[in-house]
Amino acid sequence: MDAQDLATWQRALLRYRHEKDEFFRLGAESPIPQGEKAVFRGLKYFEPDSGLRVEARLHRYTDPEAIMVSTSRGTRQIFNRVGYFELSIGGTVVLVNSYQAAEKDEPTLFIPFRDSTSGSESYGAARYLDMEVEHDDEYAVDFNYAYNPYCAYSEDYVCPLPPRENWLKVSIRAGEKKYHD
Repeated sequence: MDAQDLATWQRALLRYRHEKDEFFRLGAESPIPQGEKAVFRGLKYFEPDSGLRVEARLHRYTDPEAIMVSTSRGTRQIFNRVGYFELSIGGTVVLVNSYQAAEKDEPTLFIPFRDSTSGSESYGAARYLDMEVEHDDEYAVDFNYAYNPYCAYSEDYVCPLPPRENWLKVSIRAGEKKYHD
């Protein structure tokens, strides 16, 4: 990205974070427990890192497989494994699978993942990325938008856990950090 594109990207990211914090603080559908909203000052984030925004092609599987994904409550949900991205993170090539919920008709790709920050700097169970489907299969996989599932904030939620194939051996120091220390 040139300097102008970088500045635009960073402004958009910071605006997104501000709006999310406001929704979590004031929104009726916020996952923050009612008793914590009065003291909620915003989520913790890694510093923006344009190096963790990677242009990549989705390599679609010719016959998407339906898989059972475990959840935070020990139940299972069905997802279709759509394809994978081959990404270079800090000089290491990683494959990241993307999914779509089999029980919903949503035009989004869902990427649940763990990385080497899971449990120390970021939420231990998982973080997620959602992306609108691009019909040319060219994407900007931007880990700066990685977010914690709602079960990170309250036990009232059931969250899918990333399949082992999305347990990355690299550090993704982008997006949301752990909510509770």
